[in-house]
Amino acid sequence: MLLIEEIQAHGHPNILGTHRMTFEITRDSHLSRRGDCVIGVGANKGPNDFSAGFKEACRREEAKITVHLKAEGIIETIQGSGHRNLTFSHPREIVGRKSFYTSERTVMVGADKAAFDLDRRLMMALRSPRTRLNVELIVQV
Repeated sequence: MLLIEEIQAHGHPNILGTHRMTFEITRDSHLSRRGDCVIGVGANKGPNDFSAGFKEACRREEAKITVHLKAEGIIETIQGSGHRNLTFSHPREIVGRKSFYTSERTVMVGADKAAFDLDRRLMMALRSPRTRLNVELIVQV
């Protein structure tokens, strides 16, 4: 079974993409320079907006989750896993983690990349509010 969630976000001048353990996409439009894991703002949905089927599939221990990030002709792929404790209850913040820590914001654990690991050309492009970020979350069980 393969389920997909698509999210639209955009860049912000304060995007740094330097966090070594997480990446985040937020519905918020404001970003301080302290948010070093944030790679996109103004998202059109948060974790609690994902379909019930997608959430349920991600809670299976065998779930493999892939995130495709696309902006300005640059594509990045992040691979991770699901976890039985994923709640998808946060209304604004979508967080992927290298660790296996879960919270209401977490959408994947055991990720092979964090914000720091992403293509620096992508991070530079996302410093412009005009840059559109297309995010595709795919769960396979």
